[in-house]
Amino acid sequence: MSRLERALAELDRINGEDPRAEIVDERAVPKELLYARRMSETLASFAPDASEELKLAVHAQHVARWRIPRSSFPDGRDGYKKWRTRLMDLHAALAGEVLRGVGYGEDAVARVAHLLHKEGIKRDPDVQILEDVACLVFLRWYLAEFAAEHDDDKLVDILRKTWRKMSARGREAASALDLGESGARLLGRALAEAG
Repeated sequence: MSRLERALAELDRINGEDPRAEIVDERAVPKELLYARRMSETLASFAPDASEELKLAVHAQHVARWRIPRSSFPDGRDGYKKWRTRLMDLHAALAGEVLRGVGYGEDAVARVAHLLHKEGIKRDPDVQILEDVACLVFLRWYLAEFAAEHDDDKLVDILRKTWRKMSARGREAASALDLGESGARLLGRALAEAG
């Protein structure tokens, strides 16, 4: 196996420990393992020439996310931001351990951490691709589940923010997704209200 393959396999091993599962084809699959695979598959179609560091960051985007539950932070926007920052730190630290363990140098570790912290979105093309891929995965695989937990106004606000974070190329790819009748209606409303 290549160094990249060993790193991805180790990230999968960690995510395979997720106690939460989703049912796919009548099989229980650890949630973050499934998420990482969806992220990597989306990257492969969206940016097939991605660098190794970007492939690693995309796969590590939610590594061991269950270890820091949202409920361990206060409700509201400030609590959410603190939770997200702690998660980014966790993902970057674990990814760094994995990369070092399979022989990557500190430059690669630092680059993956930079990507996972989303530093330079809209300025760094790889950070933007990571954000586009995360948004595409959310829209394709998780919007319906999210919609069941939130009212339409909240969803429209989230979709408007999601759209703002995406590049023109990401938006084009999102426009081609089948979001179902409800998802398409909500996205249409979000875009109309964004002006």
